[in-house]
Amino acid sequence: MDKEYEKKGYLENDFRIFHLHEKEKLEVSYHYHDFDKIILFLGGDVDYSIEGRKYSLHPYDIILVRAGEIHRPIVRDRIPYERIIAYLSPDFMEKYRTDSYDLSRCFREPGENGEKHFYVLRLMEPERSGLHRICQDLTASFLCPDYAGALYQQVLLLEFMILINRAVLHHHANSLQNALTNEKAAQIVDYMNAHLTDDLTVDGLAEHFFMSRSHLMHLFKAETGYSVGSYINEKRLLAAKMMIQKGMCVTDACYGSGFRDYSTFSRAFKKKFGTTPRNSRKIR
Repeated sequence: MDKEYEKKGYLENDFRIFHLHEKEKLEVSYHYHDFDKIILFLGGDVDYSIEGRKYSLHPYDIILVRAGEIHRPIVRDRIPYERIIAYLSPDFMEKYRTDSYDLSRCFREPGENGEKHFYVLRLMEPERSGLHRICQDLTASFLCPDYAGALYQQVLLLEFMILINRAVLHHHANSLQNALTNEKAAQIVDYMNAHLTDDLTVDGLAEHFFMSRSHLMHLFKAETGYSVGSYINEKRLLAAKMMIQKGMCVTDACYGSGFRDYSTFSRAFKKKFGTTPRNSRKIR
């Protein structure tokens, strides 16, 4: 496994929710999850980095991290870092999808050239929204657990998701655009994710973005925390794993995720996930 980042957190059920409050300065390396993650930021002096983009957080900002997205908080001071975190399995919100609504809608918005991903949402008037009340109820549910506490937290989480989506649809929440982001690095990340099945090389990327090879590698490493080659390999492996677990045959997942050679793919997959591609179908 690449030492620059690693998978963190495990999820055995459809969802997991908890309240964290660190009083000491927290050092977190780049990492990813194989489930979706929603964070309600409550307090601290924190920037958040997701897929090459950086955001300066305000209380009640909502951070949306999809499975496989590499991220980390950057805690700048000893001010207590407080947040509520929800881990959601890939199937959790799918269970509640109908022709009328989709609770995962808040992760994205329609764009002129396809969907655009929301990473951080900022509520216009958080204290006046129903989300503020639910956040207080979620916090209280951890401080004073009661009868059917886990079920109650799930009900609150579903209400939280409904209200997030309503805030997006009614423009009561804005997708945060932050000056901390290096736009060139973000463009490179977006391009790589959109062209994972292409023959991506450092030289090809440098030519596409009119940069020298060394400058592109230095910029990418500085802004994302990992090298171009390891990022591409990681994303392809994660994509292949998701394809396999959704029922695609292993060979199709290999080539469909951008690998050109099956034996190379199989070795890399086993090294990364500790199991063969075929056996990973059984692990959820």
